Amino acid sequence: MSPKITVIGLGYLGATHAAAMAELGFEVLGLDVVPEKIARLARGEAPMYEPGLDELLRRHVAGLPGSTGRLSFTESPAEVAAFGDIHFVCVNTPQKPGEYACDMSYVDAAVDALAPHLTRPALVVGKSTVPVGSAARLARRLAELAPAGADAELAWNPEFLREGFAVEDTLRPDRIVVGVTGERAETLLREVYATPLAGGTPFIVADLPTAELVKTAANAFLSTKISFINAMAEICEAADGDVVTLAEALGHDDRIGRKFLRAGIGFGGGCLPKDIRAFMARAGELGAAEALSFLREIDSINMRRRAAMVELTRETLGGSLLGKRVAVLGAAFKPDSDDVRDSPALNIAGQLHLQGAEVTVYDPKAMVNARGVFPTLRYADTAAAAIQGAHAVLHLTEWREFRELDPAALGELVADRQVLDGRNALDPALWRKAGWTYRALGRPTA
Repeated sequence: MSPKITVIGLGYLGATHAAAMAELGFEVLGLDVVPEKIARLARGEAPMYEPGLDELLRRHVAGLPGSTGRLSFTESPAEVAAFGDIHFVCVNTPQKPGEYACDMSYVDAAVDALAPHLTRPALVVGKSTVPVGSAARLARRLAELAPAGADAELAWNPEFLREGFAVEDTLRPDRIVVGVTGERAETLLREVYATPLAGGTPFIVADLPTAELVKTAANAFLSTKISFINAMAEICEAADGDVVTLAEALGHDDRIGRKFLRAGIGFGGGCLPKDIRAFMARAGELGAAEALSFLREIDSINMRRRAAMVELTRETLGGSLLGKRVAVLGAAFKPDSDDVRDSPALNIAGQLHLQGAEVTVYDPKAMVNARGVFPTLRYADTAAAAIQGAHAVLHLTEWREFRELDPAALGELVADRQVLDGRNALDPALWRKAGWTYRALGRPTA
């Protein structure tokens, strides 16, 4: 008989994981403390935009026409404990206000709420990104609070989801990492992931601290690669080089590879920025601060990209932003997402606005979230409406819709044909042919 699965925390990670577990054939019960989120999920609607997730939910949420009925929701930890054999903890771990460190209060609260109801053997599996050492502490807490005692076991199974590809990454992951302390936990997790394992997905068994480190180390490496090419863009600006051609040449080296070598306005979102800062903070607590001191410069390079785009805009507009109309294409931190957390695009739009520009923003999916973060900006319902009368157009999130825009048609709508490509994703020749002045960071002569 297959184990029953619960998912605690139904945000971006949890909602995707719960739907994917139902797709893999398990009976799943999801828990969240926000009634509105539960109500939305019960209608088969994801709490955020993620391609394919709504369809997956409608296929499995109990009570919906034609669904398998394998996925349901609750607000009761007691109901979760009674229902499940394996409990996945998928709650948020944000950055602490005013600190680099990770806020573990949501994870701690989830374990504290669940553990007292665990009266029979159960496996609690952390998926949240946490500072190394957290799992061992939580295992002790679980043993202390659970009536089942040692039969309430803890494991760690870090997530590697890419926003915009989360469903695919959950159903067909490129690797599965589990941190366990015994054979029972490993056996259960092999059963959970039997389908992707049968498809050839590598299954890596580790101890608890190594499993915790895999996610933070991966994010630190990706951040380093992105900031490296952006540092090269700064050099190209100073030396009249072309960072796109440079990146292409580097990418042909198999030791380096092409991925994450697109220079631009840098990374954002709810993971990379806060995770590398939390990693630095934890290294300091462990007495190993010097090992990760380079991440401080990685973070600094990344944040400089935003200021560089603001200054490039000012330069393009003749040295002053006051009263100039600027169109910003993109608010989400990346395409195929409505996530504006620490979004470089929205941050740049806000800086331009605060320095006197009349900024109008358009994004295919992130408008509601952008308004919530920065209500004083202007927003338009289409790209064409956003650029009407603009003195400069900034391309800041590389949605396919923006790459497919007709520069000749758009040229009839603007006050000045000046486009600044913050993602190095547009075709300079195509835009120049339509009479636009094209400029991108790291490409002063391109």
